Amino acid sequence: MKRLLLAGPAPVRRGWLRTRRPQGQPTRGKTAANRLRRVDVFVLLYDTPLLRCRSGAFAEAWFADLGYGATPVTTLESAARFRRVNPDLPVLGVEIDPVRVANAQPFCDALTDFRLGGFNLPLRRRQDGENETVRAIRAFNVLRQYDEEAVAPAYAELAQHALPGALLVEGTSTPAGDLWVANVLRRAAHTPAWRSEALVFCYGGRTPFDPGDFQAVLPKNLIHHVEPGTSIWALLEAWKAAAQRTRAARIWGDRHWFMLAARTLRAAGWPVDPRSRWLRRGFLVLHLSDST
Repeated sequence: MKRLLLAGPAPVRRGWLRTRRPQGQPTRGKTAANRLRRVDVFVLLYDTPLLRCRSGAFAEAWFADLGYGATPVTTLESAARFRRVNPDLPVLGVEIDPVRVANAQPFCDALTDFRLGGFNLPLRRRQDGENETVRAIRAFNVLRQYDEEAVAPAYAELAQHALPGALLVEGTSTPAGDLWVANVLRRAAHTPAWRSEALVFCYGGRTPFDPGDFQAVLPKNLIHHVEPGTSIWALLEAWKAAAQRTRAARIWGDRHWFMLAARTLRAAGWPVDPRSRWLRRGFLVLHLSDST
């Protein structure tokens, strides 16, 4: 099985000091209902126990939606979906634009909050004297507008607020959310840092299947590295070749073609998860080694 050694974030820049001022810059705010529905479906499938956990520090740990955009619709949709498995799940929407935060205040309740903040999440001290923490963070369509060198410090800051075992899902989607690519990272047990677990491609089936289309929605740490000699370039080229070899399967529909091409890619040695629970929903999950 091929080792997928993808380009990591650039070294942390000196001078990014910890501060209470929100770190980051406003996104374009182009959000829409159901844009991140498939991301929610993936998270539910990927780690339901994390969302369900109510023991110890996880009892009051947030799911944080970082950079929810012009309206809080995606945060509220996630809250509704995730509370099907944990009715008591706290959900926090974070935005760096004060107007967006103010507009979201009518949607706050005992389990849902919207706060002004950035990569240094706006967490508070609870009544019991303990600091708030997060169990999972979704940061979609946020880092795409930054320089690549900003990825590492953003990740490092987010790790400071995450519980050991917490999840970070960071990526980019098309405006409709039918195509997206995400880094999946796990907060290490003994140090505030992330460990890469997976690279995930989502094909929603609304457009003709073409592996080349994913290049435009690669996360920031990968999108500028699609050139000969890199792992991400080799992966996309191998996927295109697998799609070409299985093109006859298109007669049964693009989703069937996607599934067969994914299994062909795995047969070529790439670390593709071949389980139908992923492929039939349009998820190409590549498991990464601990050294990525």
